[in-house]
Amino acid sequence: MRKNRIFTPIPTVVALSVTTLLTACGGNDNDFSNVTPVEPPPPTVVTPPPAPIPAFDTDGELTADIKWTTYGVPHVTGDNLESMAYGVGFAFARDNMCVLADQIVKYNSERAKYFGPDLVPGSGDSAHVINDFGYLTLGIREIAESNLASMSVNSRAMFQGYTAGYNRYLNETPVAEQDPTCAGQPWVTEIDSVDLLTYSLGVALLPGASNFLAPMFLAAPEGESYLPTVAESVPDSVAASLKFTPDVTLPERNPQEMGSNGWGLGSDKTTNGKGMVLGNPHFPHTGNLRFWNFHAKVPGFMNVTGSSLVGLPGAVNIGFNENVAWTHTFSTAEHFVVYQLTLDERDESGLTHLVDGNRRTMFEKPLQIDVAVAPGQTIKLNKTAYYTNYGPMIEVPGNFGWDGTNAFAIKDANLPNLDIVDHWLAMNMAGSMDEFKQAFKDYDGVIFNNTMAASADGEVFYIDDSTVPNLTETAIEQLTTNPLLIQTKATAGFTVLPGNISQFDFDGPVPYEEAPKYEGTDSVQNSNDSYWLTNLSSPIRVDNPLYGNVDYQQTLRSRMGQKFIETEAGSDGTFSAEEVETLLLNNRSYLAEDVLDDLLQTCTAQGDTPVSVGGVDVSVAAACDALSDWDGTMNIASTGAHVFREFAFQFARNPQWEVPFSLESPVTTPSGLMQNDTTLEQLARAVQIIEQTGIAFDAAFGDVQFVERSMPDGTPSGEKLPWGGAHNVEGGFNVFDTIRSRDETLLPRHLYSPVDSSTILSAEGQGYHINYGTSWAMVINFTDQGPEGRGILTYSQSRKFDSEHFLDQTRLYSEQPTLREIFFTEQEITDNTIEQVTLSSQQ
Repeated sequence: MRKNRIFTPIPTVVALSVTTLLTACGGNDNDFSNVTPVEPPPPTVVTPPPAPIPAFDTDGELTADIKWTTYGVPHVTGDNLESMAYGVGFAFARDNMCVLADQIVKYNSERAKYFGPDLVPGSGDSAHVINDFGYLTLGIREIAESNLASMSVNSRAMFQGYTAGYNRYLNETPVAEQDPTCAGQPWVTEIDSVDLLTYSLGVALLPGASNFLAPMFLAAPEGESYLPTVAESVPDSVAASLKFTPDVTLPERNPQEMGSNGWGLGSDKTTNGKGMVLGNPHFPHTGNLRFWNFHAKVPGFMNVTGSSLVGLPGAVNIGFNENVAWTHTFSTAEHFVVYQLTLDERDESGLTHLVDGNRRTMFEKPLQIDVAVAPGQTIKLNKTAYYTNYGPMIEVPGNFGWDGTNAFAIKDANLPNLDIVDHWLAMNMAGSMDEFKQAFKDYDGVIFNNTMAASADGEVFYIDDSTVPNLTETAIEQLTTNPLLIQTKATAGFTVLPGNISQFDFDGPVPYEEAPKYEGTDSVQNSNDSYWLTNLSSPIRVDNPLYGNVDYQQTLRSRMGQKFIETEAGSDGTFSAEEVETLLLNNRSYLAEDVLDDLLQTCTAQGDTPVSVGGVDVSVAAACDALSDWDGTMNIASTGAHVFREFAFQFARNPQWEVPFSLESPVTTPSGLMQNDTTLEQLARAVQIIEQTGIAFDAAFGDVQFVERSMPDGTPSGEKLPWGGAHNVEGGFNVFDTIRSRDETLLPRHLYSPVDSSTILSAEGQGYHINYGTSWAMVINFTDQGPEGRGILTYSQSRKFDSEHFLDQTRLYSEQPTLREIFFTEQEITDNTIEQVTLSSQQ
């Protein structure tokens, strides 16, 4: 049944008080008195029949056959969903046990129990306490316990089988043979279906409410303390050791920099007149958002291969079957609304607010967690969470206050989202494009994604079916015309609506019929701009502003992808699979192709004359010489590429475009480089950054950009693999980056500090240490003989340091960016099997 989906996280500190904005006088344009309160109709819940596939084994025995082919890809066959998931869970645990174990602890609110109250011990940052109370506030464990039994038989079978396979690996594999990062730790335990469903519910909140855990922690009525209290008598020394001094600010938008490229090419655009898909998710290479490649079969019912994020129990996120291929990109849509409440001043407790003039009482919920305070010693902390009809209360000092007049609550359209497994399973089993579309009509589990698909017969389909609040016409009209609400969103970075009028509330996500979509036989694409220019010939527009902007400047990466599709097909105007793979893996720079000639002219005119930057004379001559010899790509053999990248970082802060953006030419403007003093200063600042590292201006890019894995204890391995690949800042398509924020796990890893905040270049690391970007890349081409695929998991299948599949695909990519064959037919699998096992629960 259609339920909920996910959002994109949030930006930086708000310059103006949102409270001030929402309470400011603004004339008739800011007057909501003309809004007639109307109670929303009750939701219509439609429960589709279960998929026609065996779910559980009739005799209770789980049996799965697993064949591993080259690069450690498991091909899992089971006679039913539970047995198939049993094999998938076992194979996954062998490669990535520690990641899922860490995440189960996180979403079960047990980080403080095992790791103490702080991320940095003794700092008072309270990160683990905030995590644990936060997910208790959201109630995802309670939701899992209450809803598991009523979920579809298919979902329950896959949760049950997957956890059984995971537990089998954990229990039967000697600790010495497990991933040493977590092997034998007390927090690595058996898991069950409730644990895994809790994890799924938490993942659904990643772009929304999960980013407000600290504001939930701080939320308390005026005059009440937000601080936790010790549940029992403890020694004074223990109580004194507990410090709670969290630094709570507005969450960042998309803090993990999730992005992607996705194409669906139809019969009009392919050389053989069939469908083709390019999948290119840009995700972190460590942590909970690692992809894992596998093949799942239930003979006669399902035959699907591709990659999925951690913990999806047997379904493929991005991949293909015999009939349809699909991919996803991170949507620009919003998946929650923050509501400003008008408090009833007659209630001095601050726990009553007004909706349509009627009093509504907030409610309190007692919470309790365990916290480690010494080796072998834990204490219990109590805290109170506060809720309204909208959801949990939040508080951010200086922006979202809880005073005698106003307060704020967050409502996430993905709380809860119980459709995740059923939705992807329906996609996995689709026998045609019509059946693929039906998955989006029946379910709402593609939490934060755009979807691009192509079928064997050459149809293409795009939809942003991420879980977006289904706002009323009143709310949409006000959000798009009311200056107060428009300014508030621009300032806060997300939508804030008045909570004192019921017409601003929403009930569930946008239905399929109203979501942005495109259907045809030509092409669909997305590179993380909004849905607007999915197809340049047929721009899309929807009323709901939460889906993102229209009529706006595209990113350089989007423009590169659109340029490829529109102008770089073969001589006959169509694409072969080989041509698409070449474009996917190209390391060109859109910015360089536009402005490099202008920049070189600027260099020539400047010559040996220094450029003054903040009173310091900087010679750009050597950098200009390197740029003149640069081939314009970010390949490992390209010399001087890092000079242009550092210029691009500076340029992005104050772009000097000669031709401004024009709506008449939305993917070719702005363009051209203004040859002025600002441009020269930007180049000179780039020179200063490179000089701080001691890296030569004419160094080969493979000597500057690298992948280096961490040892199990988090120290650098010392093996730096040369890495080709562009960056968003210079308009790359095949994008890689360095992210220094947490990867959402507590597993140890090393990072190198950058020279300054304007770059990712490190003097300590002597270059760009790549840990993000192209992850699971694939090109799927339908032929008369069936689907033919090539793909690569750039960081390899296993995070287990001593596994033969820890670096094998990574080394392949490092030598020369390439894809490998995806084995799909039984003959291909048999010919390339390197290991095989049959698992039986009766053994």
